[in-house]
Amino acid sequence: MRTDEDEPPGNEPAHARPDPGHGGGAVVRPVTLLRVAGALDRLRIRYLTDGDGSLLALWERHAVLFALEGPSDDVLVIRARPHATVPPGWAERSYRVVNEWNHTRRFYKAYVGDPTDRRQLPLYAEMQLPVAAGAHDALLDEVVDCAAVIALGFVDWLHDEGGLL
Repeated sequence: MRTDEDEPPGNEPAHARPDPGHGGGAVVRPVTLLRVAGALDRLRIRYLTDGDGSLLALWERHAVLFALEGPSDDVLVIRARPHATVPPGWAERSYRVVNEWNHTRRFYKAYVGDPTDRRQLPLYAEMQLPVAAGAHDALLDEVVDCAAVIALGFVDWLHDEGGLL
């Protein structure tokens, strides 16, 4: 009969291994929305939980959704949406502005959403990260912080340089 003690070092599951890049003390664990909420708490970002269990952080001009999607909830989706929308007559301009963002920026990729019930066009910026292998807290904090900062930059850019909102 084999026990865990019989396993050679390094054969433990990835989610239980210390991360060598962080002094061996950071443990890689599965990414859950509870852990994402912990990262938001550590970063002092206030959030709500929506009806689907996703997390929604709200700012003055935008919101950022944090959700786990995919067949095994193994994709962390972070989606920013400005509160402002654009009229349908601005569709072509919206696509040009969003395309410019995508050509010149990292992390978030932006897109024009489907018309709302009021026929306005919402704008989104989204990043998706595979998280099946798990992550340690420092990496999760860095991803959440990066998402929050770039979301703010995206919305500010749309209002200023992008000239769309």
